[in-house]
Amino acid sequence: MKTRSRTALIAATVVLGLAAGTAAPALAFADSPAAMSARHGGPDAAALRAAIAGLPASDATAALVRVGGTKGSWRGSAGVHDLASGRAADPDGRGRVGSVTKVFTAAVVLQLASEHRLSLDRPVRGYLPDLIPAAYEHVTVRQLLNHTSGLPSSDGAGDTPEEWYQHRFDVYTPQQLVASATAKQPLFAPGTQQKYDNIGYTVAGLLIERITHDTYENQVTRRIINPLGLHGTSLPDGDTHIHGPHNRGYQAYERPDGTSELRDVTAWGQTSAWAAGDLISTTADLERFTQALFRGRVVRGPLLEEMFTLPKLRSGTSEYSAGLSALTLGGRQVWGKTGGRYGYNAAIAATRDLSTTLVYSVNSTDAKGDGMNPTAMKIVVAAFGAPPAS
Repeated sequence: MKTRSRTALIAATVVLGLAAGTAAPALAFADSPAAMSARHGGPDAAALRAAIAGLPASDATAALVRVGGTKGSWRGSAGVHDLASGRAADPDGRGRVGSVTKVFTAAVVLQLASEHRLSLDRPVRGYLPDLIPAAYEHVTVRQLLNHTSGLPSSDGAGDTPEEWYQHRFDVYTPQQLVASATAKQPLFAPGTQQKYDNIGYTVAGLLIERITHDTYENQVTRRIINPLGLHGTSLPDGDTHIHGPHNRGYQAYERPDGTSELRDVTAWGQTSAWAAGDLISTTADLERFTQALFRGRVVRGPLLEEMFTLPKLRSGTSEYSAGLSALTLGGRQVWGKTGGRYGYNAAIAATRDLSTTLVYSVNSTDAKGDGMNPTAMKIVVAAFGAPPAS
């Protein structure tokens, strides 16, 4: 799909729907200015309100935002629960958080390393000899987590958004995904380059299961979700639905005649993502998790530094550590992770000193499109400032 024409077509679809007398996707907006700190340097409430004003729009139908930290806090929501009713978005709604799941997975692996149940420097094949072939015998556990393994992507269910939609309820096992990837030649020698992909975290999920003799879902729940009281957070374990309060997710699809439609994609199988991207959560839970993680309450001791250390490469620059990524915003280094599944975008981000934290859940209509969702980008810039000019 062409991004420019798609955006215009979505906007036209919404306008035509209103003109035809269908249920209007009425604007819903709420923030909590009383919760903001009056101290200098606190959240820019006006910029944050502006970032999510005007929803539903062509790129998103709802947005939930939480900015916190030592400089003050701000809470806001805008948009609709669903386009049919037009009622206001639920600020406590659950949503798919995509690759933010990787932070939870990395944290469990690092916990196991701190318990001396695995070594980050040991080749993964030593733990999973039946799954990792000799061509990948030198890939270490650390390289899985920081995307320097050289493992290629597993095969998907199609090449176009329409094909992916038709196969949205297909079921994959992580073993199938790993076999599909490792049947191919390595992309590069382990540790020499960095390429972001889900496959390393699929292997990491299987590693967790092999080491603990337990399911990945149980380990994340027992080690992170329950201790932190993340009551709106869950791993679907094959379930295609979001249970509990949630805002509907929509994806833009282009029709053969060039017009566009928004399809409800709230129900969607996530087995192709698994330990790399199938988590469901709330912004409140993710904020609590982010603060606990950065304070050393999830990964304790020196192994926490793995999450704040970028690997040194023979060629190119690195952006990803074990679970997180680093970027410069507003002249400050910010660590975090974004994620996207159809109908949903999410992110956690914070300065290392927790002076500013950000969590958002955006019901985007281009969650798997090229580039960052425009509403999400406005939220990030409002919270932290703009990235350096390229």
